[in-house]
Amino acid sequence: MTDLRAIRFAAVELDALADIEGHLGITVPAAGTMSPGARRLNRLCKGALARLLASEAWEKVKPGEGHTLSHPAGMTCAALHVVKVERRPAQADARKAGATLARLAGEAPLTVLVEGTGLPEQIALGLALRGYAFTARKSEPGKTPAPAVLMVRDADAVAQAAAPVLAVAEGVCFTRDLTSEPANVLTTTEFAARLEALRGIGVEVEVLEEDRLTELGMGALLCVGQGSDSPSKVVIMRWKGGEGAPLALVGKGVVFDTGGISLKPAQGMEDMTMDMGGAGVVAGVMKALALRKARANVTGLVGLVENMPSGSATRPGDIVKSMKGDTIEVINTDAEGRLVLADVLWHAQETEKPAAIVDLATLTGACIIALGHHNAGVFANDDAFAADFLKAAQAEGEGAWRLPMGPAYDEQIKSQKADMKNTGGRPGGAVTAAQLLQRFVRPEMPWIHLDIAGVAQVTFDTTLAPKGATGWGVMALDRLVRDKFEKG
Repeated sequence: MTDLRAIRFAAVELDALADIEGHLGITVPAAGTMSPGARRLNRLCKGALARLLASEAWEKVKPGEGHTLSHPAGMTCAALHVVKVERRPAQADARKAGATLARLAGEAPLTVLVEGTGLPEQIALGLALRGYAFTARKSEPGKTPAPAVLMVRDADAVAQAAAPVLAVAEGVCFTRDLTSEPANVLTTTEFAARLEALRGIGVEVEVLEEDRLTELGMGALLCVGQGSDSPSKVVIMRWKGGEGAPLALVGKGVVFDTGGISLKPAQGMEDMTMDMGGAGVVAGVMKALALRKARANVTGLVGLVENMPSGSATRPGDIVKSMKGDTIEVINTDAEGRLVLADVLWHAQETEKPAAIVDLATLTGACIIALGHHNAGVFANDDAFAADFLKAAQAEGEGAWRLPMGPAYDEQIKSQKADMKNTGGRPGGAVTAAQLLQRFVRPEMPWIHLDIAGVAQVTFDTTLAPKGATGWGVMALDRLVRDKFEKG
């Protein structure tokens, strides 16, 4: 696990500002109104701060962004970062301010004067998330950023408010680590082992091996991994922090996807190390819930497979039988994620008796064509449940957009030889994948399918993450649990 920057909260000490080493940050509202701490800094740096706040350059700074005074006179610090944040900031601006400070300070020690600025815990979240970097496979791994100290008015109260927020940051970065690992490291066996380690924070973990999956009749899931030397597995994680039926989170965990016999083009295939992104999000949510001691029952189930071509691989035209008993004609072995999810969804209902289900998968390129890399596709059989999730995603700044479903799309996955085909072709490809999954969800079960193909890993920096794995979905699902499933 990548170690996040340690963040602690301390009382404001104006007399200490002159001698702080490393980098120093301060939050200032757009109007440039100076707090007592800002006035002290202005005196120390011979009026340089006041000149900045009166300048055209400050007017151009956007909320949550900042300006740096390098090696300010009269002070020990190497840089003074002045970040524009209102006294009562929007959550997104507070997080962006923390991310700006992380980016400007790099690995250096950082002290931030957050005097009279609201939501300091959200500033800390942005600082933690934007300071992340996956360097574990470099010959000289990067250093964990030096600790940060946030000077605030009531350190104990802020620390208490920040603890659950930073627990979610740990979950996000667990997801990022899993999604970033190469497939020769994160095999199905290694993935399961990392999930088993969650027992150390109170999560119950059960691993179903291939012999048990065969007994259960998971022919759809098993057919995906039968061409690989890596054994297929299902891992079940249970966080029992409340009463009643659990929320079930189901994740696609294809640790590498060649496409199987329906082989993908070579160009870009290296990115298929992230095809376990749905399982990664489930794992990150479970870690976050356990670390913050969520008062809810949540079960995470992930199907771990590797899709490889070999003499034993599933062929196009093969017909497999799912755990539910429905048969599926495999038209394209690269439409494998829905086969994995079909069996895990059914198993979740059979064994966990959940109150509702959310599944996540890097499922279709069609969803990327539809929504790009800024929104996940949301499909649901329950309008109220979908609205709850979309509200949570919006609150956490994680893009999500609901897409249609309907019986007309079922025509595309009709099979002459089996109960259904595993793909309906290019038109509406994300929708027909969701239609297939819906067949493995009982009609009375509230269910959401999240196609995260476009958002699990991106080629550009985002506000809270460097380019690469984003951890999208951990914060939204944690918020959904807090808002709708947590008791007391």
